Amino acid sequence: MKATLLRSVHAVSHTTVRLTGAARLLPSFLIVGAQRCGTASLARALARHPLILPPASGLGVHYFDAAYHRSLSWYRAHFPLKATAVALARRYGRRPQAFECSPCYLFHPLAPARIAWNLPEVKLIVMVRDPVERAYSAYAHERALGYEPEPSFERALELEPERLAGEAERLCADPYYVSHAHRHHAYLARGRYAEQLSRLEMLFGRRRILVLDAGDYFREPEPVYRRVLEFLGLPVMAVPRFEVVGARPRPAMPESVRHRLREYFAPWDAMLVPWLGAEPSWRR
Repeated sequence: MKATLLRSVHAVSHTTVRLTGAARLLPSFLIVGAQRCGTASLARALARHPLILPPASGLGVHYFDAAYHRSLSWYRAHFPLKATAVALARRYGRRPQAFECSPCYLFHPLAPARIAWNLPEVKLIVMVRDPVERAYSAYAHERALGYEPEPSFERALELEPERLAGEAERLCADPYYVSHAHRHHAYLARGRYAEQLSRLEMLFGRRRILVLDAGDYFREPEPVYRRVLEFLGLPVMAVPRFEVVGARPRPAMPESVRHRLREYFAPWDAMLVPWLGAEPSWRR
């Protein structure tokens, strides 16, 4: 009885939210990736700003990669009411900004174009991390969630080209296609950040894209936080408590694997310098 009542209340609440979709905000900025690069930690810190409004359902909606078959009204229904924004603007003298954090947007082949079509004025934030550590972190994450059956990280890396072969093309050819491998087994491909950033640049231009080094953020978060607010045109109203979200313990990576991956990612890391304005933290 209690479960039935809770489902009924949820259904009524969701219907009410959907019916008020036109009265709700769309996001002014998105944190689009990369996966396992500290995006949730940054999003939590930003959500504590009184003029930054996260979705009611959590930090990420995953509309542009996994739910684009739904309407824009469905997407809008996740965000706060415009009346809330008006009240905050009167209180603080600045227009508040809604946002979400879905780190698969950067890697999904169709997500950037979908974002550009539906949110033509949006700003994008990208966090990058040592791609060697990102790959191993992603492997440990997928293993913990049960999406990666291979007990060996090296074997998972060997299988990646076969697993991902043709998957991006299938996603582009069929908007309703769901690729398990593309979502869960792209350990190397997701770490080629410059490749993905070039796709964003063609659609949004560099001025609307902010690329952050996760190593800098976790070493000294406040200057990076202030830089984000400057990019968004928002004042620093208080410095939040910075937390590390989503970290998973894992065994040490074999040095032979680390060396091989460091060499693999070297040319891709070099292409990040114009985006970061400096050598990536993991190459300094």
